[in-house]
Amino acid sequence: MKVAFVAHDQKKEEMINFTIAYQHLFQAHELFATGTTGKLIMDNTSLEIFRFKSGPLGGDQQLGALIAQNSLDLLVFFRDPLVAQAHEPDISALLRLCDVYGIPVATNMATAELLVRALERGDFNWRDVVHDNRPVNVTKLKERHPDKPREIGSAAAERH
Repeated sequence: MKVAFVAHDQKKEEMINFTIAYQHLFQAHELFATGTTGKLIMDNTSLEIFRFKSGPLGGDQQLGALIAQNSLDLLVFFRDPLVAQAHEPDISALLRLCDVYGIPVATNMATAELLVRALERGDFNWRDVVHDNRPVNVTKLKERHPDKPREIGSAAAERH
């Protein structure tokens, strides 16, 4: 699985402690992080992490691109909700993309613990199905059944 880590300044120590605690689990996965967070994790663990730029310098957007390609399986993002962030629009866009693509995201230690335990149990194996069955060209999928319209919305529900 592909796991990404992001932590605001006041949450970086918490992220380091979290990754130390679950280092044994994360070693089996492909890891990503924004710049400073990734450096601090690598300095304090033996984990190998692909580092994007720092969040405010485009790292959040680089992670967003990974999500938009449906190439990320879990985002652990320890946010500081008490401090305004200059790049708040980037943060909102990143979290919105997680919602759009159904990427599990933890924004605090409690949720991160639950998701990591799920990862450990194999509860994320459904993501393999997503990766294996991604449509390459949606237009071609529509062309396969041009005479069979897709039923969506309340009109379809009323007919049943």
